[in-house]
Amino acid sequence: MRSVGPATLYTSREMLYRRLTPSLKCREVCVLGLLLRWIVGAITLFVIAYFVPGFHIRDWVSALLAVLVIGLLNATLGLLLKILTFPLSILTLGLFLLVINAFVLMLASHLVPGFHVDTFGSAFVGAVILALVHMLLGMGTKSERRAQR
Repeated sequence: MRSVGPATLYTSREMLYRRLTPSLKCREVCVLGLLLRWIVGAITLFVIAYFVPGFHIRDWVSALLAVLVIGLLNATLGLLLKILTFPLSILTLGLFLLVINAFVLMLASHLVPGFHVDTFGSAFVGAVILALVHMLLGMGTKSERRAQR
């Protein structure tokens, strides 16, 4: 850092470092946001299990584990499927993405004990509700990020 008079000039490397390394406050907010999404996802799974026939969750541990597995599957296998089926998603105006999310829910129900989805129709309805909740939650966090700037 070079000092010129009362103003301080930063080199391009220092400026890049300051932009790429968030402050501690930002890290705390990010962790809290992730924790909030995790808990809201588990609550949403319980609501889906209450209203959608064929969707079963045994307890809170199963719901939290199911949300974690669904997130990991969406980040890996779901991403790969979305890339491979991109032309089909364009033709269906994005509705095929709900089919992929329903497939991920079915796969997660086979992997997580205490979380079971009977039919693909139940998984599809669950995928629609989860997508709506995450969309609403994303809208809330975007408005909070704009307010912080």
